[in-house]
Amino acid sequence: MSSPFRSLGLALTLCCASLATSSLAYADQVRVFAAASLSDALDAAVERYQQQHPDVEVQTVYASSSTAARQIVGGAAADLFISADQQWMDWLGEQGETLGERGDLLANRLALIAPRDSTLEDFIPDAEHRLLPLLGDDERLAVGDPDHVPAGIYARQAFEHLGEWQELEPRLARADNVRGALALVEQGEVPLGVVYSTDAKASEGVRLIGLFPTDSHPPITYPIALVGDTPSAAAQALRAWLASADGLAVFEQYGFSAAVAE
Repeated sequence: MSSPFRSLGLALTLCCASLATSSLAYADQVRVFAAASLSDALDAAVERYQQQHPDVEVQTVYASSSTAARQIVGGAAADLFISADQQWMDWLGEQGETLGERGDLLANRLALIAPRDSTLEDFIPDAEHRLLPLLGDDERLAVGDPDHVPAGIYARQAFEHLGEWQELEPRLARADNVRGALALVEQGEVPLGVVYSTDAKASEGVRLIGLFPTDSHPPITYPIALVGDTPSAAAQALRAWLASADGLAVFEQYGFSAAVAE
């Protein structure tokens, strides 16, 4: 009959071995804060990267770029930040955060969408095709909040360019991020919404009505940067891979294009 102390010692040994195995499962960890519009594509890219680098654990946090930037300034641990516009990357640096290897990663387009069963004909939103007449008396147009969400900021710029901002502003259904605006259209809560073309492609519940002219708003680019004074080798390696041909190929499958270097 074994001693209870021997049994206890064996149990502790097995427990310690289990903990050691768990801690060694991932040699490195990289935390990525990214714009909500990247969720599907970045998840797929991370999955491919971890298949190639099984010793690295990549954790992703998605929110509007403004929320993600504020979370980082508020103390959230982040190794990489990918914003949906330059403004919030600039703001993060202005708050004293060290941004390393900053560069433009991806490009996107601004899209007008409707619920899947909408009978609205496709068109290009421009000065000859106004949006307000398409809304009923009590209907609204879904956008990311133009006060802070990049997709909403781009939408406001497009509306201003087309001369409709004053009329459309009180008719907006403002969402906390672009995926929130997409959901309002998917659920039929609104007849129209403005999101990125990649959001429209990712959803089976909406129809792409048309893309806004590229000259109606500034170029939609997604800057990427390492966060912190001493970025880890694992974070640097992931940042380099995301910008590589292999990484960009994943994003292109989801409708993004590589940012054009100026």
